[in-house]
Amino acid sequence: MTTSYLECSARQRLKLLLDEGSFHEWLPPAERLMSPHLAQLGVPCAFDDGVAIGRATLAGRPVFVAAQEGEFMGGGVGEVHGAKLVGLLRRALRDRPDAVLLLAESGGVRLHEANAGLIAVSEVMRALLDLRAAGIPVIVLIGGANGCFGGMGIVARCADWIAMSEQGRLAMSGPEVIEASNGVQEFDSRDRALVWRTTGGQHRMHSGDCDALVEDEIAAFRHAAIAALDTRRPLDIGSLEAEHALLSARLLEEASA
Repeated sequence: MTTSYLECSARQRLKLLLDEGSFHEWLPPAERLMSPHLAQLGVPCAFDDGVAIGRATLAGRPVFVAAQEGEFMGGGVGEVHGAKLVGLLRRALRDRPDAVLLLAESGGVRLHEANAGLIAVSEVMRALLDLRAAGIPVIVLIGGANGCFGGMGIVARCADWIAMSEQGRLAMSGPEVIEASNGVQEFDSRDRALVWRTTGGQHRMHSGDCDALVEDEIAAFRHAAIAALDTRRPLDIGSLEAEHALLSARLLEEASA
């Protein structure tokens, strides 16, 4: 019997993807570490601020892991949510696990605490790149209903390795944001075929923006993450220039199409 990754909550994914019983959560809901901003705005809070972080093992190997909860504010990043991610990454730099896994599901930064969220995302990117420079791989898994957009879309592309399901989505701006900014004639967010044709996992695989396309199954994501544990991509000027050359070639190809 298979279990859909898309339909699971963040903690269900952690329970089923990692080695059984190995996940130890830091700052769990019992600690009630919540956003100080949402209550002031009359917005419901979550005791974990929408992200679970901790240590575990995967195929017997030590990993640090974070899972965003898409059911809480679409996985949006705020001050506390972002601080938990930064803390996890900085501790990984100190303790040096075999890898860091990010189960990303986020619509981007919360509008309710936009400035704090934007600063948090920039700190997450810096901490992630510090990890990569230290030789600790960062693996991103994307298959949730909310996709991976906005600042978290940038964070994902800063990682060493990305696995997506066909149902997953990855982009800088979400369809609704593009439509609101430029009109439905630019991008119709209700056109599901268009949305997945431009941001979906299959498209991202073809365009070189993800490294593995897997079935919408927890077991498939687990297998992909295990296979990526030793994936390390050099973080130097040569690799960055290669990325820029790839993007330039893609833009020329699109312009001539």
